[in-house]
Amino acid sequence: MAFFGIAPCGGHVHQCAHLLRAGVSVGTNRSLHVTSRFAAKEYYDVVVVGGGAGGISMSARMKRKVGAGKVAIIEPSETHYYQPMWTLVGGGAKKLASSARPTASVIPSGVKWIKSEVKSFDPDKNSIRIGDDKEIGYQYLIIALGIKLQFEKVKGLPEAFNYPKIGSNYSVKTVEKTWKALQDFKKGNAIFTFPNTPVKCAGAPQKIMYLSDAYLRKNGRRSDANFFFNTSLGVIFGVKKYADALLEITKERDITVNYKHNLIEVRPEKQEAVFENLDKPGETKVFQYEMLHVTPPMGPQDVLVNSPVSDAGGWVDVDKETLQHKKYPNVFGIGDCTNLPTSKTAAAIAAQTAVLARTISLVMKNQKSSAKYDGYTSCPLVTGYNKVILAEFDYNQQPLETFPIDQGKERWSMYRMKADMMPFLYWNLLLTGYWGGPAPFRKIMHLGMK
Repeated sequence: MAFFGIAPCGGHVHQCAHLLRAGVSVGTNRSLHVTSRFAAKEYYDVVVVGGGAGGISMSARMKRKVGAGKVAIIEPSETHYYQPMWTLVGGGAKKLASSARPTASVIPSGVKWIKSEVKSFDPDKNSIRIGDDKEIGYQYLIIALGIKLQFEKVKGLPEAFNYPKIGSNYSVKTVEKTWKALQDFKKGNAIFTFPNTPVKCAGAPQKIMYLSDAYLRKNGRRSDANFFFNTSLGVIFGVKKYADALLEITKERDITVNYKHNLIEVRPEKQEAVFENLDKPGETKVFQYEMLHVTPPMGPQDVLVNSPVSDAGGWVDVDKETLQHKKYPNVFGIGDCTNLPTSKTAAAIAAQTAVLARTISLVMKNQKSSAKYDGYTSCPLVTGYNKVILAEFDYNQQPLETFPIDQGKERWSMYRMKADMMPFLYWNLLLTGYWGGPAPFRKIMHLGMK
């Protein structure tokens, strides 16, 4: 593989000589891949697009790999959020402020922060365009743009959030409204939705439901509530072991699960939510609500739709084992913005960072990557204010559990890990590029076990 981003022969003899010694072709057929360093206004060995969990972590790892001043991260937001905490914020167990830190404080020292949005990708020229029509060149590109919330795909949203009794744990603007709606609940239907799109943290739509159930029971109001989980899916959870456990919980707590129910409209003046029956096109059903938690439709970021780095659906098109782009070998993707066939969670990103760091290291040495991502992800299914089922699984939707216990059971210890240990790991180890998931610990925990 060529050393991308190096200028062709003609005025840069020493660089061409280096390439020739390495056995790399510098013919004209490579010209599109080698001009950007000198054409672009700015150039970096590694450019990371997106300042979420994957972007910050990979920028830290790459800075250690190539050195200070050679890595840039492009991120417009001035605040970084630990979003997995929003389940507990919506349930009143944590404060929103505890999930936030200034972006400047989490960007690694020695990494250039470019506070802008990406406008377009040009991987044939190893460049991207940002605000003010500025061009950034790169040798290696890591795309970590996350996923886009699409409230507007539901009629009546996001305007309905200006009314009471409706919230969503998926947005910083609406998560505290969930807690307010729960506190104000009097009598009627409590409805929790799951959209007909990919989502980040597919367990979160249920987590707030179980917390709401626990809160109303504690305050003596559960008997006045009818709980509905209206999901567009045909199952309550994708992994059978955990689905069986969750179905038992919904049965015990008198929660009605309506499958293939997709939210299409909210009428806040009447406190009505309209659902389409995905099994019977054209058939709709109206639910009156006293509390409504909306999980919005989600999709790829606008800049990725119809982009050369994306597949037909708008997701970054990467190899599911190496995270290397299928067409452009110096482009990589991580996290929610990719077409990796696994759940979109922070735990998945952690495991991906370890694999991707190894992949890029080998690519930099002109070697084929031997690192393989197995699809590991984790979803701590909060089922109460002191209970969690820790779901861990792989690409095949098979449990891939860290602890030598039955993780399909509700446990206080797993709640404490979710509420206390995981935020510590996130801020201090994942974002600094030192946490690549629990795989090494899993091997230790299961020594001597089949």
